[in-house]
Amino acid sequence: MKCGIVGLPNVGKSTLFNCLSNAKAQSANYPFCTIEPNIGTVSVPDERLFELEKLVKPERVLPAVVEIVDIAGLVKGASKGEGLGNKFLANIRECEAIIHVLRCFEDGNIIHVEGTVDPIRDKEIIDIELQLKDIETLAKSVEKAKKFIKSGKKEDVMTYETLLNLQKFVEEGNNAREFPMDDFSTPIISEVQLLTNKPVLYVCNVDENSIKNGNDWIAKIEEMAKNENAEVVVLAAQIEADINELDTFEEREMFLEELGLTEPGVNRLIRKAYDLLQLQTYFTAGVKEVRAWTIGKGWTAPQAAGVIHTDFEKGFIRAEVIKYEDFLKFGSEAKVKEAGKMGVEGKEYIVQDGDMMNFRFNV
Repeated sequence: MKCGIVGLPNVGKSTLFNCLSNAKAQSANYPFCTIEPNIGTVSVPDERLFELEKLVKPERVLPAVVEIVDIAGLVKGASKGEGLGNKFLANIRECEAIIHVLRCFEDGNIIHVEGTVDPIRDKEIIDIELQLKDIETLAKSVEKAKKFIKSGKKEDVMTYETLLNLQKFVEEGNNAREFPMDDFSTPIISEVQLLTNKPVLYVCNVDENSIKNGNDWIAKIEEMAKNENAEVVVLAAQIEADINELDTFEEREMFLEELGLTEPGVNRLIRKAYDLLQLQTYFTAGVKEVRAWTIGKGWTAPQAAGVIHTDFEKGFIRAEVIKYEDFLKFGSEAKVKEAGKMGVEGKEYIVQDGDMMNFRFNV
């Protein structure tokens, strides 16, 4: 499951990616400096791991991770192959969600591909290019669905009508994710794999002053995102880069305090990206390691067990489940058992975020 960082050239995508990831993308003051998509594996900040570490005192702690892809900057005409358009669109198709970076700061030393700073316009440029590509995709899907309506089956007719209505909706300048969907249309539309149907998180890349006081662009983007039922994260990529350069935790804390911040902006961004991908975490805890495991929301206990090893899922018998809050309250697995707070769950159990789990299996 990957999030793709997108945006026009020179909005701060690669600087942000460098802050997020242990992989280092080239960052320079000219368009297309990121020619190939850079993929980084990013640890998900989770305060619960620190609390578990204090109680369990393991040999190591392993956080959950999420993959972030830094994708080449897009320009007008990308849907027709302009710039690196074809590469951009192919890369974004491979991602499950979009982190859309918008430049919300003025700086005469950093050129803007459109000549002026206007994040709403920038957002619309990318939307239009993705919509144009989706219109091409939908035209083929509609044509294909049309051939099946001769069968007279109600389901085939409904499929055709759904795709036709969606095609008109996107042609009117809307993103597919805003199209009203129900239980019938959702899987049909998902199968078409439209670029504008991917969930999106908007990132306002601002200057230091705007981190403290905000600016007019942020308010406009928040209003726009509200209409799309999307979320917004405000951060200053250059400040995040400066934080990364500091050697000690204490230095970073002092720097954040001076800015009036409680944590780096990238921490909030990573957590939002994790949520955007519909991911959640369960824990295993022992003296060897405390570990956060990544699963999808709504997964069953056997599916969660399969993340550790496929044999765990194949031979699943039961799951012993402790709620994170109960573990903190009683301080150990033994004391949780004594208090009668350990649950024994079967194959139908839906894992909840923060569950501490031990699996019994037999292969």
